[in-house]
Amino acid sequence: MTALLKVSNLVTEFGTGKGQPGLRVVNDVSLTVARGKVLGLVGESGSGKSVTGFSIMRLLEKPGRIAGGQIVFDGTDIVNCSDEEMRQLRGKRIAMVFQDPTMTLNPVLTIGTQMVEAVQAHEKMSRHAARQRSRDALGLVGIPSPEERLSAYPHQFSGGMRQRVAIAIALLHKPDLIIADEPTTALDVTIQSQIISEFQKLTEEANTAVIWITHDLAIVSRLADDVAVMYAGRLVETGPVAKVLTDPYHPYTAGLIASVPSQNKRGEALRQIRGMTPAINRLPQGCSFRTRCDRATNACRVMPGLMPADDRSFRCIHPVMRGLHDACD
Repeated sequence: MTALLKVSNLVTEFGTGKGQPGLRVVNDVSLTVARGKVLGLVGESGSGKSVTGFSIMRLLEKPGRIAGGQIVFDGTDIVNCSDEEMRQLRGKRIAMVFQDPTMTLNPVLTIGTQMVEAVQAHEKMSRHAARQRSRDALGLVGIPSPEERLSAYPHQFSGGMRQRVAIAIALLHKPDLIIADEPTTALDVTIQSQIISEFQKLTEEANTAVIWITHDLAIVSRLADDVAVMYAGRLVETGPVAKVLTDPYHPYTAGLIASVPSQNKRGEALRQIRGMTPAINRLPQGCSFRTRCDRATNACRVMPGLMPADDRSFRCIHPVMRGLHDACD
């Protein structure tokens, strides 16, 4: 299947401003997303998931910069696109739902004004028609009385309602690619389910590709076709979601799955990965996970590359699956 988005060896750095090398927050990340498919990008806070999304959108603020790699969207390497070319792509063909809706909404403009302007920025359409499309988009994400709500200001909405508005704005043009950064975290379970259903319809009916950034493996198992697991700025495992979540190869992936409450028995202490994610400027030598890994040996002091295994890949010389362990020795 032809990829709509192909990210190859992406490196994103944040400069220290002291003449020192920049800190690599995203390090040698490669992703592929096809039309109509959902890629789940998972990992703990600080793993580099959101920065990967911002890099693809070319929305990094200084001192952040893309220091290497390619981001090929529909045949064009957008790393080399001008600011004007990116403005034409954002919103129309590539949209992002931010974790914080205040990054999307202007507090001094009504919701209707912002949505109508978003429509008319990319399509020649009357204000009346743009307002109707905006009203329908609000209805899709479960906002009651959408016609009346168009005249309201962001401060008149709850946090969850503002997030629904931000999602509605991303859906206005039915873009080719949506990057959703923890889009349902602030929503209740009922609305969360409704939003997920809308994204599923988009992928099926509009052939939209989605990168869903989250720490919630339950959502990934329901929504995603493939999953990429990040740790300390690097991918540690990728593959079909059904295979990765039922038979993980990397110890970090296995730890994430084991820490889900539903995987634990009632009355027993919740299992968790010991320790904390290291700061990006104090990563251990070699495998970044080795100081938290029960399988680590001295050999892990050298960073392994991504190892292919059929339709999957993993970054570990001591994988969880015994058959792979033997094959790698």
